Amino acid sequence: QVQLVESGGGLVQAGGSLRLSCAASGRDLNTYWMGWIRQAPGKEREFLGTIGWSGPGVGYPDSVLGRFTISRDNNRNTVYLQMNSLKSEDTAVYYCVADLRFSRSVHEYEFWGQGTQVTVSS
Repeated sequence: QVQLVESGGGLVQAGGSLRLSCAASGRDLNTYWMGWIRQAPGKEREFLGTIGWSGPGVGYPDSVLGRFTISRDNNRNTVYLQMNSLKSEDTAVYYCVADLRFSRSVHEYEFWGQGTQVTVSS
């Protein structure tokens, strides 16, 4: 079992930046891919990227490529989502997710955090 707790959400103006954190707990965390998924009101969930034990974040969709960066601090068991140049369309609930397998599908992550709201005002 893996427990995930997100933090760092809030209200930010368009063009601003925000960093989300995800504190993970459980066994064998080094074997899990950790990612981020978001869901805006009235829209389907969107995969934002994932990161393994080592290496950079991967799998960024075009909607966030070049603006969002996923990183991981293994000593702190924490994954981050750095969001820059935020737009109103980035407003959503952001979820931290984990799974033993690499995937770009929102349907294939076994463990989910409770989500944190990000609101971008224009």
